[in-house]
Amino acid sequence: MAVTAKPWQGTFTIRDNHCSQRLDHFLVRTLDDCSRAQIGKLIRSGHIRVNTHCVKPGYKLKKNDHIAVEIPVAPAASFAPQSVYFKVIYEDEHLAVISKPPGLVVHPAAGHLDGTLVNGLLHRYATLPGMEDNRPGIVHRLDKDTSGIMLVARTESVRRKLAAAFKNRLICKSYRAILLRSPSELTGKIVAPIGRHPVKRKKMAIRPDHGRYAATRWKIIQAFTNGLCLAEIYIETGRTHQIRVHMSSLGAAVAGDPLYGGKVAAAAGVQPERQLLHAATLGFTHPVTDEKCRFSAPLWDDMQQVLDLLRREYTCEG
Repeated sequence: MAVTAKPWQGTFTIRDNHCSQRLDHFLVRTLDDCSRAQIGKLIRSGHIRVNTHCVKPGYKLKKNDHIAVEIPVAPAASFAPQSVYFKVIYEDEHLAVISKPPGLVVHPAAGHLDGTLVNGLLHRYATLPGMEDNRPGIVHRLDKDTSGIMLVARTESVRRKLAAAFKNRLICKSYRAILLRSPSELTGKIVAPIGRHPVKRKKMAIRPDHGRYAATRWKIIQAFTNGLCLAEIYIETGRTHQIRVHMSSLGAAVAGDPLYGGKVAAAAGVQPERQLLHAATLGFTHPVTDEKCRFSAPLWDDMQQVLDLLRREYTCEG
């Protein structure tokens, strides 16, 4: 069943263009991260009702029908140590700097109860702080399909200090992204508040009235003749999906990110299998030694291969 880390509730009112659709068909298009089978289970269990009544998944919608959806809490996650691959860039007794491969979920949650980075970290380090918060060692995160550098706390005092440093914007992060097209300016900054999409739970959106402050800077490093470009991106804040939302709002979605308009046309000559976004560098003051630290993580092979192809086939001569 589709479940979440926290209960979620939503309501929908049917308009003319959705009349006569099956209830489960309508919801599978509306609730992005729920499959038809999961929605069927929610309907049959009474977590989805129409006009306060339990109905069947095949119920035919009528104008002004009121659909109430409740997504229950996720089952307990597994923190069993498991052999999960990631690259270690640096480690000491206080913290670790690692590079997360694309496709790896950071911590257990609905749909990914094990086989996560956290499971792999516990396999390598045995114990980590933050078990009570369901995020052992984790002080920040990357999306599943975003690769690259991450900072991991190995003691509780370091976890608190790193969390405070992130909150106070004392940690510098830069990303490399291949964008679907260049923004109108080769360098710039966007400040636009980000919040949860009002309808689609899986998405974030620019929300002027309900979002949180978010700021992103970009610099186009190289443009290609098929329209794509390579960008360096800095985030002053760390909102969920921040780069993906901000760059999409500029008409320059991250290539390979269909959630925010980054689907690559066949004519572009490349077909990425994930969003081409990589956390490249991380700068911070070591919370124990006070040493100034800066680490970098090379692109993972899949993104590097796309970039090599673009440079080989779509670079202007002369």
